[in-house]
Amino acid sequence: MSNGDPNKLGTALFVSSDEAANRLISSIMMEHRIAVENSVDLFGALDQLSRRKFEAVVIDFSLGEQATTSLQKLRSSSNRTAVSFALTNGGPETTRAVNQGFRFVLERPLTPELIQHTLRVAYGLIVRERRRYFRYLISVPVVFSPKGDASVYGQSINISEGGLALSCVPPPPLGGEGTAQFTLPPSLRISAHCRVCWNKDRGEAGLAFMLLPFEVASDLQIWLAQKLEGQLPTRT
Repeated sequence: MSNGDPNKLGTALFVSSDEAANRLISSIMMEHRIAVENSVDLFGALDQLSRRKFEAVVIDFSLGEQATTSLQKLRSSSNRTAVSFALTNGGPETTRAVNQGFRFVLERPLTPELIQHTLRVAYGLIVRERRRYFRYLISVPVVFSPKGDASVYGQSINISEGGLALSCVPPPPLGGEGTAQFTLPPSLRISAHCRVCWNKDRGEAGLAFMLLPFEVASDLQIWLAQKLEGQLPTRT
């Protein structure tokens, strides 16, 4: 997700045509610094899930079979690890939601207290989900040495657990592999075997880590976790 708004923990997709539930859940999620986008049906939800990264998804079981289909599609999308909430009318719907693997259930009649309690329990999972895709904006010198070709010198744009974006002219060719070397402040030296997963004519490229020594990967995770913690909003 974008890190442009430091006051936002993440974004949730609310799949329901229940406007009252949407208003109540959205208002409380916003208190927890979670933005909410709405889709009233499965078609719209699938379109958004294919285009956007969401840290959480709330699916209303009043949609009937669409609720089951939505979860199945969620699990096969790039949002498969998003924290899932089921909105139910209790009884059999709640049992079905639990059996299908929803992480959390919000039962009608909804109350602010119920939603607050559920979000407090889910908070750690939502933070972990954001960390999986967290990209930290940073500019440090990078040397990318492709196999059998001249080294490319550039500056990092951002870095995540899975790779980094690089600014350089000309950008390395798509699909190329090589070793990226750089140092994160104050003294974390990274040397990783990478693959060029995207590039742009204006001089940018994305390098995906293919091989990162365990100790280096662990140090990078700790470094990024510290940066993310510094950006997270204070819990309410």
